[in-house]
Amino acid sequence: MTELKVSQQVKDLLSATNSIFPGNVTVTFGDQKAGYVRHDQAAQLMQDGNIEVHVSDITAPNYTASHEVMHLLLLLQGFPQMTFNLTTNNAQLDEQLMAIATELYDAVAHVLIVQNQREHDLIDSEIEDLYFKGVYATIDPEDPNQDDAMMTLRLLTLTDLLVFFNGDLGDQRLAKVEADFPKSWAAAKKLYAVITTKPVETPFAMRRTVVKLFKAFDDQMLDWDLPLLHGSEFVTMQSVLSDRQQRLEVRQLFDIYHSEMIETEQHTRAFIGLNKGDRQNAFVIPAPAEKQSDDFFKELYGMQVKDLFARLHVPFTTR
Repeated sequence: MTELKVSQQVKDLLSATNSIFPGNVTVTFGDQKAGYVRHDQAAQLMQDGNIEVHVSDITAPNYTASHEVMHLLLLLQGFPQMTFNLTTNNAQLDEQLMAIATELYDAVAHVLIVQNQREHDLIDSEIEDLYFKGVYATIDPEDPNQDDAMMTLRLLTLTDLLVFFNGDLGDQRLAKVEADFPKSWAAAKKLYAVITTKPVETPFAMRRTVVKLFKAFDDQMLDWDLPLLHGSEFVTMQSVLSDRQQRLEVRQLFDIYHSEMIETEQHTRAFIGLNKGDRQNAFVIPAPAEKQSDDFFKELYGMQVKDLFARLHVPFTTR
């Protein structure tokens, strides 16, 4: 591993993170140097209650390290997490769905992260150039005569590009992107509009935006006749609840219905708790024994939400 001196901004971020996290958060560096930046150049590794943020590519070590630490800090501050508690029984399909959902979630998180990085001078014109190179290292220009298997990846990558530049790429970059990606660029602008309709400064606002983005993404997939994410069912989004909502009976806040997918923990058919307001998966439970099902669901619906979440070990954030 490479020994690098991180900037004071990264040290401050680490201090803020360690003041919240019960274990120890450290940053380590690899020795790759691709000549561009992408958000897959760092990862969080957990061991013995500690977290190592490993930056595998050191093209822009302070940018990449700060970006990954900020992702961790958002979660520690109560911003909602995604979990994947269902399987289609097709491992390859599961991986694709999880990757797409994560990209959409991250695009919303990046609104906060990029803003913070810019405020702390962790993004300058050089980083912008490296990021733009990273886009072209990820996706190829469209073929005007036919769609290919890269359309979904183009959409996700260009949506994040809009977030990174806060919607303003500058004339030269904009002209290149419009020429190279006319179809996916138009679609990315629609998703970006969903992300920026309302501020995402609070956990509740971030959750609301992610849920809307799942639906907007599927609308685009329908337009392109491509497979849907079904994020409202496949992805469990952490709830953000007021004190009053925590005291409500489950039946007042959620509908529980049977899913065709399988619950991952006990590998049995799954029931999903859908938020009544936005129809988003909020929790997953394995099917009860057939003879107990009526009493099981009667009891479940009558519980206070906070008691059910405690029983299921489902984390949530208080508004």
